[in-house]
Amino acid sequence: MENTCKELLNHCLTGRDWSPALLDKALAIDEGRAFLSLVVERLGDLFEPELCRVYDRLFRQVIEHITPDLSPRIRQPKQTAPLPARARKVYVLSRITLGADVAVTSVFLDAAKRLYPEAEVIFVGPRKNYELFEADPRIGRLSAPYARSGSLQDRLQASAALWLEDGIVLDPDSRLSQLGILTICPEENYFFFESRSYGGSNLASLPDLAARWTGIDARPYVAPLPSNQPKAEITVSLGIGDNENKRLGDSFERELLQLLDETGETILVDKGASESERRRVEAAITPRMQTHDGPFAPFAAAIAKSKLFVGYDSAAGHVASACGIPLISIASGFASERAAARWRPNGTVLFAPQEKALAGVKQLLASLRP
Repeated sequence: MENTCKELLNHCLTGRDWSPALLDKALAIDEGRAFLSLVVERLGDLFEPELCRVYDRLFRQVIEHITPDLSPRIRQPKQTAPLPARARKVYVLSRITLGADVAVTSVFLDAAKRLYPEAEVIFVGPRKNYELFEADPRIGRLSAPYARSGSLQDRLQASAALWLEDGIVLDPDSRLSQLGILTICPEENYFFFESRSYGGSNLASLPDLAARWTGIDARPYVAPLPSNQPKAEITVSLGIGDNENKRLGDSFERELLQLLDETGETILVDKGASESERRRVEAAITPRMQTHDGPFAPFAAAIAKSKLFVGYDSAAGHVASACGIPLISIASGFASERAAARWRPNGTVLFAPQEKALAGVKQLLASLRP
């Protein structure tokens, strides 16, 4: 089954046409989930402008195949005009993943507040993502649930349910619009940042590119409600977002936490969102360490009060970067050099693990010790 999706991906990457039968076979696997993870995500992760055109052509066919009633809402490619000088209401679409909402969507929220100081600014997305900005009085919320674990048809129907008519819409390459494929508002109100192609072949980061697109020096930020958990000097996340390529293994994680424990600082480790991550954390922590077990936003608030963040490349790392907290980001598993550059947190140390990863972390700890 996986070979079918890999065959389709190979056609996409080499510029060859795929047959309707091959696409049908790929879409039939696990209700389209394999197609999304093995084909669509890979096309986006490479950050190749030409592959955006391939994605557009492919996904139009997908919509016509799975939800033909949505065909009239397929957007035609068009050059996004500059942002308008005035707006009374601004909708900013969530990118759905927490890390992308910090690295990219928050830049759009910051820009909207500054460009339109009298406007109503509304975050459109799931509740848990909005919680990262809940303490900001300028940001309202419109619920737009999106099941990342749902079938392809479920996700298309979630997009179909979204229609925004009374304000301009800033789309940071959101899954809510299926990366700009589906019309979600009157076309004259729509402003699309195609993050997979913007910037071309350079190695700029997504926060910098997003700010450039808005035309002002907007920056990533978070504004979670205050957390009532004890303050910790070092915050840690071993979250990998279901991407095992980001991990360095059980022994590395145990030795890493032992190394942090030896600093003598108070340490808070996030147990994560999945049962497998919770088990990994419980196996690696030392008796002296505190743990966070629950929604992400309170942990983000703890990161903002800490003196150092350490962990795999993750949403938590982007929170630390947005808050100006020194961090050691242990990053691997990227699809390309450009992908690593795009997701690089601003103003941080990015440590790409190699054979002597722990030695490198120890050296960085010495320079960034709280």
